[in-house]
Amino acid sequence: MEEYQESTQSGVSPAKSEQIKKKSLIREYAESIAIAVLLALIIRSYLVQAFKIPSGSMEDTLVIGDHLLVSKFMYGTKVPFVDKRVLKVRDPRQGDVIVFEYPEDPSKDFIKRVIGVPGDVVEGKEKKVYVNGKLYENIHEVHKEKEIIPKEMNPRDTFGPLTVPPDSYFVMGDNRDRSYDSRFWKFVRRDQIKGLAFIKYWSWDRDKLMPRFGNIGRLIN
Repeated sequence: MEEYQESTQSGVSPAKSEQIKKKSLIREYAESIAIAVLLALIIRSYLVQAFKIPSGSMEDTLVIGDHLLVSKFMYGTKVPFVDKRVLKVRDPRQGDVIVFEYPEDPSKDFIKRVIGVPGDVVEGKEKKVYVNGKLYENIHEVHKEKEIIPKEMNPRDTFGPLTVPPDSYFVMGDNRDRSYDSRFWKFVRRDQIKGLAFIKYWSWDRDKLMPRFGNIGRLIN
């Protein structure tokens, strides 16, 4: 009765008052959804992006079905429409696992490990990699094929020496014998790098149709 009297005194009927409440509730939901979408876009564009491993080129560090988070601000986030980066923490380093636009087809994203930074001289001799004349070995690299391919046939096992140009990087997959990388198509430009892969947040074994619980939450190095 009091609610009816209050609505009548204000010149708004109970039915009209209920309609206004519903519209207000819908507007609140719409605003909340819009804010959530905007935040998601900001996070994806400037902070962190999800990435799924599509091939075995980084085995055994990363396997098909691993889902990663990539830090976009570690190397600086691209500002749309201008050739500038903001929020940079540092430049890519040797040993970093990075996600980048495939130089021969920018619509595709690749993931590899940085081997050489600007100014480095990288050379391969029968599966062994040398950087500035010193043997470079990474605890994550694996060789799953014993055959050594001559340089004249294929640069997989023997290549270079190659000097990494300014603002560019030489990258290789950890699965050295089964990775299509800088040995074949040379360098990744700085502006093609999307970010640093830093943690696995999910992993799915499609053969066993179950999660790989041992991979979930593991840092990538």
